[in-house]
Amino acid sequence: MDFELTTEQLNMQQMAREYVEKEVIPVAAECDEKEEMPVELVRRMVAEGFSTIAIPEEYGGAGMDDVTLCLVNEELGRGCAGIGTGVGANSLAALPILLAGSEEQKNKYLNDICSGKLASFCLTEPNAGSDVSSISTTAIKNGSEYVINGSKCFITNGTYADYYVVFALINPQRGARSLTPFVVEKGTDGLDASRKERKMGIRASNTAEVVFNEVRVPEENMLGKESGGFRTAMETFDISRPMIAALAVGLARAAYEAAAQYARQRVQFGKPIIQQQAIQFMLADMAMEIEAARFLYLRSAGMVGKKDKRISAFSAMSKAYAGDMAMRVTVDALQILGGYGYTREYPLEKYMRDAKIMQIYEGTSQIQRLIIANSIIGGKL
Repeated sequence: MDFELTTEQLNMQQMAREYVEKEVIPVAAECDEKEEMPVELVRRMVAEGFSTIAIPEEYGGAGMDDVTLCLVNEELGRGCAGIGTGVGANSLAALPILLAGSEEQKNKYLNDICSGKLASFCLTEPNAGSDVSSISTTAIKNGSEYVINGSKCFITNGTYADYYVVFALINPQRGARSLTPFVVEKGTDGLDASRKERKMGIRASNTAEVVFNEVRVPEENMLGKESGGFRTAMETFDISRPMIAALAVGLARAAYEAAAQYARQRVQFGKPIIQQQAIQFMLADMAMEIEAARFLYLRSAGMVGKKDKRISAFSAMSKAYAGDMAMRVTVDALQILGGYGYTREYPLEKYMRDAKIMQIYEGTSQIQRLIIANSIIGGKL
């Protein structure tokens, strides 16, 4: 199995690394402290292609593969998981359009997204997180329109989105079997995204509640066929979870690098603490786990392009392992800095706060294990 990256992939990785060093890292701490997303920076990064790498060229993207997209996501995670989440949300919202949209819809919405407009993926609800079958938002047909009522929560870029990809029930009696995605445009009457969440971590991203009150959308805004939404959502997550895994690897890498640098400089008992075996073992474990998580996301991202039937299981593996790894690495990295790590003078406390969401959004670590187990039961692994 060849894990060598192509020249094009290496160039994109280096470009992203240099951009993050120059544009993202210098503002990360301030954005976290103010709990504000740098909206113009995120829009600029979207327009410059950070979230549209895998979108075909005919729709305004770079036409590259998901491996390249994940490599760039790792660099974003290293710079700031919050800003990386804001940029990556566009990739997530674009996927249902790419998977289920008509040619006309792809040309209209994807070209706009590639030009710098923001989009939000609206699936989660107050009573429907891991359990998608509990969704209650409805889209009832009325003539040539659908009328959407309900609310979505924890929506990334919700306050600033130009487009909302909304999953709703077209027949409440059939429940999730009637789930259907729609594109709702910013400014549509009855759409309210004013309530912003205050979060423990990824504070440099925007997370909002989005409420739909008698929101009318034309039938041409429906993505795919009626009742095809559940499959579209699951296929979306198969592709997007390696992206989150890559983000988690980048975050863990930042924490590991900071801890290793500190350990080389911090002198205790007459020598740098990196010479203490206890510290060496902690750093060695971090390095091993980061490398293992990287290979797992690279493999699962590679499966996307090959349409491998095991993608659901491997996508879940990469996301669960990387998310759990990021939490372990950031906690241990902070421990190496001791009391300094607990202060805001160093970025370790931010890394640890940011890492927790990697085990939660786009399916908790427990849900990923359930997906893996179901693949085992079904004989796919």
